Amino acid sequence: MELQPRGYEAVRQLLRKGVDIPNPLTLDIGPEVDVNRISGDGVTIYPGCRIYGAKTVISAGVKLGAEGPVTIDNCRLGPSVALKGGYFAKSVFLEKANMGLGAQVREGTLLEEEANGAHCVGLKQTILFPFVTLGSLINFCDCLMAGGTSRAHHGEVGSSYIHFNFTPDGTKATASLFGDVPRGVMLNQPPIFLGGQGGTVGPVHTGYGTVVGAGSVLRGDVPGDNMFVMSKSLPGFQRKLPPQAYRKLGHVVAKNLVYLGNLVALEQWYLHVRRPFFAAQDLGPLVYEGALEVLASAKAERTKRLTALVAKVPPENEARAGLRERIADVVALFTAPDVPSGDEFIAAVHAGATRPTASYLDTIQHLPTEVSAAGVQWLQQIVDDLCSRADSLVPSMKLFATA
Repeated sequence: MELQPRGYEAVRQLLRKGVDIPNPLTLDIGPEVDVNRISGDGVTIYPGCRIYGAKTVISAGVKLGAEGPVTIDNCRLGPSVALKGGYFAKSVFLEKANMGLGAQVREGTLLEEEANGAHCVGLKQTILFPFVTLGSLINFCDCLMAGGTSRAHHGEVGSSYIHFNFTPDGTKATASLFGDVPRGVMLNQPPIFLGGQGGTVGPVHTGYGTVVGAGSVLRGDVPGDNMFVMSKSLPGFQRKLPPQAYRKLGHVVAKNLVYLGNLVALEQWYLHVRRPFFAAQDLGPLVYEGALEVLASAKAERTKRLTALVAKVPPENEARAGLRERIADVVALFTAPDVPSGDEFIAAVHAGATRPTASYLDTIQHLPTEVSAAGVQWLQQIVDDLCSRADSLVPSMKLFATA
């Protein structure tokens, strides 16, 4: 009896399209996968790979499994993405993004152009802007990182770095911003460096050009740009663990709202600036659709975690007064946002994209200084307006006096 892989007919169709499958007998394709969403142009699928999910998209030039078997489940892969080994689910990878062996990338993750990671990297609800590079043995969930202008001048997370995103009382309202959206999308900011064998206790916010020394654990904001940070070891002690008092509730809530505001700004960027660049790529509209789904998922995750945090705060906490009653109204500001228009800036970007070879990266990096500044102002206004409206719903907390 002739051995046939699961999805035999799908494998045959991919081979006819020109997909390079060195050992077709080892390729497992789920029955729900639409082969029309898989390009035949320069795609290579190495032995042992598994492809699942009706939403999966594989664009031209993608390489899967060069270092070990790859499982993808409802992922959207842009041109020339390389996933070298590991498990990838409900995530989006834009042009030339890549991940090394042993990766585990889960839902809500978006790697923009040329963002990459070495071996054994864990990501979930993570957004990396172009060029950001992760070393090996990293857990970097629930955060957004921007900064850097090229593969030679990129943001870096050193090996064995951890973003601590889970508190002892079981909350995950801990998302951190390394950089920000309004300036980060302009691709003209100095890179951020997080030294190896270190970590960040979320939620924090750092400026651009921040360098955190190797072995440091970042426990607070670095609001300024171009700062060097080296943490001290905490003195050892043992003491009675008090019940959760949430003394920094206002600080944590404010950080979550700023993160949500940045997600809304990034969503607007995709809706109004990025869309035509996806339209120019084969299967690009499907990848674009996936990116919007990831951003919607990111907002839903952050509002869920914030709401859960507020529900846990004891009634006797004075800062909580009014927050629990208004939290639904607060998160609604971000889930269905009313935001200012950036029409003039958007028109200027699209005018700059009329050059025959203009890619997204090339277009953004060649915007005139005054145009980039106008874009930053537009996106920052989105963040500031949303946070101000949220603040006005719970004035007793004075959120941004404690942020």
